[in-house]
Amino acid sequence: MKYEDMVQLIVDTLDDRRGKDITVLNLSGVSESLEYFIIVTGESTPQLRALEESVREKLKAEGVLPRGVEGPSDRWILIDYGNIIVHVMNREARAFYDLEGLWADAEVADFTPA
Repeated sequence: MKYEDMVQLIVDTLDDRRGKDITVLNLSGVSESLEYFIIVTGESTPQLRALEESVREKLKAEGVLPRGVEGPSDRWILIDYGNIIVHVMNREARAFYDLEGLWADAEVADFTPA
């Protein structure tokens, strides 16, 4: 599965589960080992877990398994798909860690939910 197809599937899945403020950063121009960060906000601990489980189920159905998952946590769950990292965060963690600011040199990629 191509990276762009994976990203689109992840974005669609997060949108289906009512994830908020889905942002895709294209890191290919600023990182030698990463292609994309996908960042989404969940509004509650159960929603964070539902977002994470949905992404894992959809990609597993396509034969893609994560290298690892950090969490679950009440604030931030990280799903590592190698060159694609999914960050499922609550509002406070997203504001505090400011991944978009930290990776400000990365291009914001346009992946609109289908």
